[in-house]
Amino acid sequence: MRIIPAIDIIDGKCVRLSKGDYSTAKMYDENPLEVAKRFEAAGLKYVHLVDLDGAKSKRIINQKVLETIATSTCLKVDFGGGLKTDSDVRIAFDSGANQITAGSIAASNPNAVLEWVKRYGAERIILGADCRNGKIATQGWSNETQWDVIDFIQSYSESGIRSVISTDIEKDGMLQGPSFELYAKILRETNVHPIASGGIQSVDDLKRLRNLGCEGAIVGKAIYEGRITLKELVELC
Repeated sequence: MRIIPAIDIIDGKCVRLSKGDYSTAKMYDENPLEVAKRFEAAGLKYVHLVDLDGAKSKRIINQKVLETIATSTCLKVDFGGGLKTDSDVRIAFDSGANQITAGSIAASNPNAVLEWVKRYGAERIILGADCRNGKIATQGWSNETQWDVIDFIQSYSESGIRSVISTDIEKDGMLQGPSFELYAKILRETNVHPIASGGIQSVDDLKRLRNLGCEGAIVGKAIYEGRITLKELVELC
């Protein structure tokens, strides 16, 4: 299982939210590059970089942060937030993203995402399927759709999508454990490999997700709050 530390960006700074609520933003570091370098120095290989300004503005905003991390470290960057157009995706890849996460756009404009899969390859496009009460949520999690999360993921599996980042919004940033039931259901009922995100609070959570069969796990607030050390993450890898 891939261990993927997270860096969320607002105003060029490293922050974390609770349940996706921007009013709960807590700043942990003013320099995302230094955070990324600490991940790399510890021996981690990946980073999940989220442009929260972009998610709110519906266009890529923090591509300079992406470019700086991509050119100054060897971390493989998965980038998401505000990717709505072909131009946004091209900017993300040109700025050094190894993969991009197609979140809200996957619900509002499936044809665009399918075109990205054809153009860039399924291995470079991760489906974003964040949900509240089992329903897909979009637009920075402010809009709850009628899409059932499992049906949504399965619909994309037929197009070649291989990986999905799925966050149970009620778990996000709460440090009370992830939605194990959600990931077990994705593994049981779809052909897409889940990357767990939201609520992870301990190494035991990560081991349980690994035993379930998750492809990866994104760890955010647990790192910044000192619940899990970088050394523990590397040892788990």
